[in-house]
Amino acid sequence: MADPVSIDEAKLFLRVSHDAEDTLITTLIAAAKTRLEGEVGVVLDEASPAPLRLCLLYLVAQVYQNRGETVMDLEALEAWLSPYREMRL
Repeated sequence: MADPVSIDEAKLFLRVSHDAEDTLITTLIAAAKTRLEGEVGVVLDEASPAPLRLCLLYLVAQVYQNRGETVMDLEALEAWLSPYREMRL
């Protein structure tokens, strides 16, 4: 099962054209994927809906741009996440 966002797609979104931070960006993708999977209760992969993939890219960009600060605000993404949340009883 492939990741919902490739390193190339993330670098394009971040406007990164060098390979020096590939390891960091790969780690950010994995962390954002884990965070979103916990929030919505579904496994994300390359076939995930576009809104969830965009939320993942948003989180990657948020952390990439604010390194050193604790940031991963999902509140701004709630409208995109809520249709995909699994009901938990």
